[in-house]
Amino acid sequence: MINPAIHNKVIWITGASGGIGEALARELAADGARLVLSARRLHELERVKASLANSQQHLLLPLDITDVNAVSAAIAAITQQIGGLDWLINNAGISQRALITDTTAQTDRTLFDVDYFAQIHLTRSALPLLLADGGGKVVFISSVAGLVGTQYRGSYSAAKAALHLWANSLRAELFDKGLQVATIFPGFVKTDVSRNALTGDGSALGSMDDAQANAMTAETFAEKAVKALLKGKNYIVIGGLKERLGALVSRLSPELMYKMVRNSKVR
Repeated sequence: MINPAIHNKVIWITGASGGIGEALARELAADGARLVLSARRLHELERVKASLANSQQHLLLPLDITDVNAVSAAIAAITQQIGGLDWLINNAGISQRALITDTTAQTDRTLFDVDYFAQIHLTRSALPLLLADGGGKVVFISSVAGLVGTQYRGSYSAAKAALHLWANSLRAELFDKGLQVATIFPGFVKTDVSRNALTGDGSALGSMDDAQANAMTAETFAEKAVKALLKGKNYIVIGGLKERLGALVSRLSPELMYKMVRNSKVR
């Protein structure tokens, strides 16, 4: 069903080849948005595009967000082929499943390159397009792990926390120019994120952990996320009771939060 608040808005989604990105694309396309879909795997982007409402109006831009030249080319393509941009959803990213003592410095850097530096570079590069018509919306997909810090996710949690604080600064600096900035903190969502998560040596975990397998669906997440964004919320926690409670306790009582984290069995 077309949503007047989204209809014909140009929305760029990174990491759109599966999981949360694909689910957001499906939700926004059904609402009437015109999408720009980016990820590294063109064949998966083509599959996603074919499944969307009004599939012919959406633009595919295969992209490795860590490649600064490719980002510049993507911005140029959007400018030339569409002429503007209303929303940017920074969803591309990679997770971690390794103890700090087992993680190499190179793996730390890879996580920060993908989950922080590439995100802020792409956002900064897209700002002229977003601000051209008096302001747009930037959405960052962070993580509840970026609010609380958990075992096996040390560098991932740190990168997601850094992204959250950079987003806060961006919101403050460009508020007067009309830019809206929202950060979403997902708990566990049933996607392939754990399969692709980096182990200590930088290789992929290759399996889905129990927490991910039993989590909410990406479709449920996308529905909740879009609903919150359209209400103008900019601090959005989406997850099960345990994750939402953890996010709340981390703000009210950090000492209690870390007692809870130490006793958790999260992998």
